[in-house]
Amino acid sequence: MKLVLLLCLLSPLCDGVRIRGLFTENNLTIVPGSLTPSVGVDMDLSAVVHRVDPRFLSVTIDASLASEEKFMSLLGSPKLRTLTKALTPAFLRFGGTRQDFMVFTPQKPRHSNTAFTADESCDKLELPSWLEEKLKGEWPEQQMMLMREDVQRKYRRVKFTEYTVDVLHAFASCSGLDLIFGLNALLRTAQNSWNSSNARSLLQYCESKQYHMSWELGNEPNSFEKKAGIRVDGFQLGQDFTKLREIMARSKLYHDAALYGPDVGQPRDHRIDILEGFLQSGGAAVDACTWHHYYVNGRDTSLEDFIDPQILDSLALKINEVLQRVQQTSPGKAVWLGETSSAYGGGAAGLSDTFVAGFMWLDKLGLGARLGVDVVMRQVLVGSGSYHLVDENLDPLPDYWLSVLYKRLVGPEVLKISAWSKSGRSRRVRLYLHCSSTNSYRRGAVTLMALNLSKKTARVSVPAIVSSSTVDAFVLQSDQPGEEGLYSRSVTLNGVVLKMTDDKTLPDLTANSLPPSVHLKLPAFSLAFFVFTDAQAAACLDPVPLR
Repeated sequence: MKLVLLLCLLSPLCDGVRIRGLFTENNLTIVPGSLTPSVGVDMDLSAVVHRVDPRFLSVTIDASLASEEKFMSLLGSPKLRTLTKALTPAFLRFGGTRQDFMVFTPQKPRHSNTAFTADESCDKLELPSWLEEKLKGEWPEQQMMLMREDVQRKYRRVKFTEYTVDVLHAFASCSGLDLIFGLNALLRTAQNSWNSSNARSLLQYCESKQYHMSWELGNEPNSFEKKAGIRVDGFQLGQDFTKLREIMARSKLYHDAALYGPDVGQPRDHRIDILEGFLQSGGAAVDACTWHHYYVNGRDTSLEDFIDPQILDSLALKINEVLQRVQQTSPGKAVWLGETSSAYGGGAAGLSDTFVAGFMWLDKLGLGARLGVDVVMRQVLVGSGSYHLVDENLDPLPDYWLSVLYKRLVGPEVLKISAWSKSGRSRRVRLYLHCSSTNSYRRGAVTLMALNLSKKTARVSVPAIVSSSTVDAFVLQSDQPGEEGLYSRSVTLNGVVLKMTDDKTLPDLTANSLPPSVHLKLPAFSLAFFVFTDAQAAACLDPVPLR
C-alpha cells in the first residue's frame, strides 16, 4: 500500500507567524504570499523492511560512577528508579573507559556507611533522602577529577567490591532492565593475552548470587595504546573473547548467557582492521557485534553542528561500512551501537544536555533502525559528562522525555519511507516510519517520527487514503522561542512543560488528538511523533516476513 503525504514548507522569502505547538487548519494563520513548495512523502505499509530488538533503545551507566564506590549508592534513588522504569524494555550496559581499569576486589563485610544494602526487596531498596542529597553534593567535585583524568589520559586503577555488583544488579533488576557488565580487558599476561583470573572471580561471585546478566570484554580497544600504553590487535582480541566464552560455557548459570563485543570505535584508520581481525578469530564467540559512534568532538563543536543535515547524514556512511564488514566476515551477525551519543569527550557542555541534542538522538534512532542496527545504547543514563539523560539533581533532561515517548509510541517494525521536494531530497524535514507500539495502540497503527531542523514551520497535508484515521500528535519543542530555545534544558509536549509530578510519578504524556482530514503542522525546530491510529497498515496487522 502506498501513502503520499504532502508537506508544505513556509517560503524562506516570506515571514511567517511563529506558531507554538500543533494547530488544526481552522486556527492556522496564513501570511499572504507564504504559499510553499511541496515535499512529497512516499510510504510503503505493505511490508516490514527490518525488525529491531524490542530493547532497541537502551541505556548505559558509565563505569566512572564506580570510581569511588559510594556513588554507586545513587542508584538507590527512588526518583532515578522511577525514571528508569519508564524506559523498559531495555538493556543497561555498565562499561566505558574506566571498565578497563577496574579490578574486582572482594571485601566483606559490605560498606557500613551507606545505609543502603542491595540484598533487600525492591520495595525497600531505596536510598535515604539525606544520603542522596549528600552524594549529589559531592558528585561535582568527583566529576572534575574524572574530567582531569580524561584530559590527561592518566587513569588510576579502580578497585570495586561486591557492593558495586550488588547495587548495579539490584538497580537493573528492580527497574526491569537487562544488565550487561563490561569486564576489564587490559589485565594482560606477559604474552599479551587476556589474564582472566579476575574475571573468573567476579563471575563466580555473580553465580553464587544467581545474578542473571550478560557480558562484554573491553571498551574501545583501538584506544588501549593511548590510554594504557598497551596494543592489542583484533585477532588477539578475538582469541580473548573466545577464552571468555569458554569460561562462560563451563558455568551452570552463564553457559547460555550472551556475550557482546568488541565495542570498537567508529570506522577510522586501523579501527576497521581491529574489527576485521576480531571477527575472524572471535566473531563466533559474540551474540552481537558492538561499535561506538559520536558525531562530533565535544570540545570544539557548535550549535550549528547539532542541526546540520550533512553531519546527521554522516552516520549512514559509518553504519553501512560496519554492516558491510560484519556481513563479509560473520554473515547474519547482529550489529549494535554499543555506546553512542552526540559528542565524544564527555559530550558538549551546554549542547549535549539541552533541547538541541534531541535532533541527533531521534535521527540516530530513526536512521539506525532503518539501516539495520538492532540495538542502540545511549551514553549515558546517569553519570559524568554532559550527554546524560538525567542531570546532576537526577531530574530528567529533554532527551529523556524524547526517549520515553519513543518507547511508548514506536514499535520494532521498520517501514519504508522516502521524502523529496522540488530541489531534491528533503534534508531539513527528516522522517522515519514504524509500526506503532502495541503496548499503546492496536495493531495496524503506524507512527511517523518527524524532525524539523528549519527555523520555518512545515505544514503537512494528510492524503485521502488516511482521511478516515484520527491522528495522535506528540510535538516536542523547547520551552523558549527561537534559536535561543535550543539551549534550553526544558521541553514542552504540545505546549505543556514536562516535569515530574513528584519523585515517584511521571506526568501524563497526553496526545493532541486530531480528527480525520485535518492538516498538521511541524513547528520550527521541533521533534514530533504522529500516530495514525486507524491506518490499518498491512505490515502491522499480523507478523509478516521481512522483505
